[in-house]
Amino acid sequence: MTTQVCCIAPNIFGFTGGIQIYTRHLLEQLQVILPNAQYTALLKYDRALDVANSQAPIPGIRFYCFGHWPRQIQTLMMTLTLLWLAFRHPQMLFIATHANYAKALAIAKRLFKIRYWIVAHGLEVWNVEPGQLQAALQQADGIAAVSQYTRQRLMQEQGIPAHRIRILVNTFDANRFHIAPKPTYLLKQHGLTHDQKVILTVCRLGGESPLYKGYEHIIRLLPKLKAHFPDIQYVLVGKGSDLQRLQKLVVDLDLQGNVILPGFVSDEDLPAYYNLCDVFAMPSAGEGFGIVYLEALSSGKSVLAGNQDGAIDPLLNGKLGCLVNPHDCEAIAQELSKILQGTYPNDRIYQPEYLREQAIAHFSIEQFRTQLTHILQQAGIATHDVTSSSTTVIAGTTHIFAAVE
Repeated sequence: MTTQVCCIAPNIFGFTGGIQIYTRHLLEQLQVILPNAQYTALLKYDRALDVANSQAPIPGIRFYCFGHWPRQIQTLMMTLTLLWLAFRHPQMLFIATHANYAKALAIAKRLFKIRYWIVAHGLEVWNVEPGQLQAALQQADGIAAVSQYTRQRLMQEQGIPAHRIRILVNTFDANRFHIAPKPTYLLKQHGLTHDQKVILTVCRLGGESPLYKGYEHIIRLLPKLKAHFPDIQYVLVGKGSDLQRLQKLVVDLDLQGNVILPGFVSDEDLPAYYNLCDVFAMPSAGEGFGIVYLEALSSGKSVLAGNQDGAIDPLLNGKLGCLVNPHDCEAIAQELSKILQGTYPNDRIYQPEYLREQAIAHFSIEQFRTQLTHILQQAGIATHDVTSSSTTVIAGTTHIFAAVE
């Protein structure tokens, strides 16, 4: 019987964020591991036009898009389509790359005995109160956590057994990022000199971002850093509803000469912004993992992150960068000052080649594929050995993610 896979996601083509990148990598690697499977994807916010006009299409997948529907009925139409697919193909493996779709999948499981997996990123599965979402997480045949931190929280808060939560860490395309001098065109574009110290953050600006991404902390502590680095620059790359408020905050703090808000930066230009900085800083308090940390590390940059969320995973518990209390502005300022002065005690963060090598060694596409292959084999799904063109299968178990710890 041909394996059938259905992926349920917010979107892939109309917006690029951590979940969208993860979903794309997941689909692409599933196609490598299961080349003969049939693939379907339900995308809540994408439109058919987004798929058709994409500069990076994903062939071999049938997309159902719901972005053309009014917001108030998108969920209904997507849920009805999901239930129709479950009725027609109860043997299909459903994978939701956001927990928001777990409740609909739980209904489909009760009605049609499907099996479903949930990808758990961060905030959306932390502190979940008793109710439909909690029940849907507990009823899932398997959960793939993008970080050890998220896995531990699911075990502690939701009581989900360890053997049902596997790690399928975020990955990234290391070939897009390289160690290189500060780009001359960006120095000219932003009126900077090569010797100016530059702090960089790349993230979405909006929603809860000021609280859990940490960029407002950096803006507010810049006056302290200016005492040591008078011409220091903070480049905050990203778009979102918070941009206008931040522009006003910069004016109110008289930091117009120290903060650059480029807004949206294309995928083509983003690597150059990493090369522009001296340190990448995102002292987050609610990050499930943070692909941007990998992008910075693979560019050979020193990194500062929060020590109370999934950011500890890409930084290997501080081996590859500085972890700091994300709520302590004074501590953030002190650690940034040390990094910029070259006095941070872990001298590994000043070794670009080492940082890049470690990021690739632990979080490459190949590592992601290996982890995904093992999860599929533990589920009893025959996988294609890309190195020998053979097929491998491990007998299924009661829970599809069951494995020896």
